[in-house]
Amino acid sequence: MSGGQVDAAEPLSYGEPADSAAEAAIEVFVAHRKLLFTVAYEMLGSAADAEDVLQETWLRWAGVDLDTVRDQRAYLVRIATRQALIRLRTLGRRRESYVGPWLPEPLLTTPDVAEDVELADSVSMAMLLVLETLAPTERAVFVLREVFDLDYDEIAEAVGKSQAAVRQIAHRARAHVAARRPRDVVSPNETRAALQAFQRAVETGDLQRLLDILAPDVVLLSDGGGIKKALAQPVVGAGKVARLLAAGLDRFGTEVSVEPVQVNGHPGLVMRINGEIDGVVAMRIEEGLVAGVYFIRNPHKLSRVERQTALSR
Repeated sequence: MSGGQVDAAEPLSYGEPADSAAEAAIEVFVAHRKLLFTVAYEMLGSAADAEDVLQETWLRWAGVDLDTVRDQRAYLVRIATRQALIRLRTLGRRRESYVGPWLPEPLLTTPDVAEDVELADSVSMAMLLVLETLAPTERAVFVLREVFDLDYDEIAEAVGKSQAAVRQIAHRARAHVAARRPRDVVSPNETRAALQAFQRAVETGDLQRLLDILAPDVVLLSDGGGIKKALAQPVVGAGKVARLLAAGLDRFGTEVSVEPVQVNGHPGLVMRINGEIDGVVAMRIEEGLVAGVYFIRNPHKLSRVERQTALSR
């Protein structure tokens, strides 16, 4: 795997600087690019759409007189947020017609993401799925306040609401997320141990081993996007999930290889068939057991597991 390659901002991708002002605009934008991508990705759950938001943000930033900007970081985040909100509302309509369960686009992340516990939690598959249950403005307010620690006045400008309204939205969003987010904070060692046990069980196809590592109420979601075979509905319960996983491995036999990686800041697995990436498995761990299995097979969502993506707060 070419996992050592890290996405880097390429200044020339935003056009050759025509003068010192344009050069300064590029320099500022590139300095904040990882942050802006992370904001857009957390709002959209899609790296491809986050990149589109970055392009729209650049086009607007390139026309700004930098001398009039007091806080460049906040200004750029405001532009990116507005663009992401526009796209999020469009995506909501698209996802209504999506074939089968929709899962976020997985990222092969750099080691420093896992080291930032709050950042890793905010981009985990489990949290992104919780954020999907928020209304667009609620999601923007929650992400900007809880993850990026923006002041209420900055958030108000970004979402086009009053500070009082933003405070109410933030309170409502926090309560909503708190009721649905994973119950425990799991240490990296616990997560790694559970993943290794899951990997051994998957590689051997041992049904009992799978049952031993799965939580009784484990949920399996798979996303094929209507392109690859996937389950049309979530599967709940250790027995059902274990049998499905074991049956799938029996079908592919020795052609399957499983590789541990960092997916969205947490241990995950890349599954290959005859050397080609077939899917990515991310997990939610609770009390040392696998409580959620997220299997992304949609090929349009797998481009970001060939190389590492750098994120930032």
